[in-house]
Amino acid sequence: MTSLKRTNSDDIDFKNLVVLLDQDLKIRDGEDHAFYNQYNKTDTIKHVIVYYENEIAVGCGAFREKQSDTVEIKRMFVHPDYRKKGIASAVLAELEIWAAEAKYACTILETGKNQPEAINLYQKLDYTIIPNYPPYEEMDNSVCMKKTL
Repeated sequence: MTSLKRTNSDDIDFKNLVVLLDQDLKIRDGEDHAFYNQYNKTDTIKHVIVYYENEIAVGCGAFREKQSDTVEIKRMFVHPDYRKKGIASAVLAELEIWAAEAKYACTILETGKNQPEAINLYQKLDYTIIPNYPPYEEMDNSVCMKKTL
């Protein structure tokens, strides 16, 4: 049985998944990890989704307001043992629904060139590549994307 939970960054299941995410990103980002890590703080995120399979937290994602009509998708992660099952798509869809309910018009996100599976997923879900937005405008490894809700 699967379920999605709307919560915030105080959620222990979210915190545990973020630890795994950060371990993965440290490897993928290499020398750039310290730069990216400073923008991935999770202590004040009000909109978090945790995905459960058989009551085990296996995926997550979040958003925070970037502008009055735009949210930034953050902290998307699926445990490696549960990938390729549509979990990331389900988490992202729920984040988009929640953002639309909160009257936001679009979502933006930043991912890395060393995450081709993420880029492919976002493009499959109608995200388009945009010029890198601050603070990523000088980061060659960054890929920024946008979707109108």
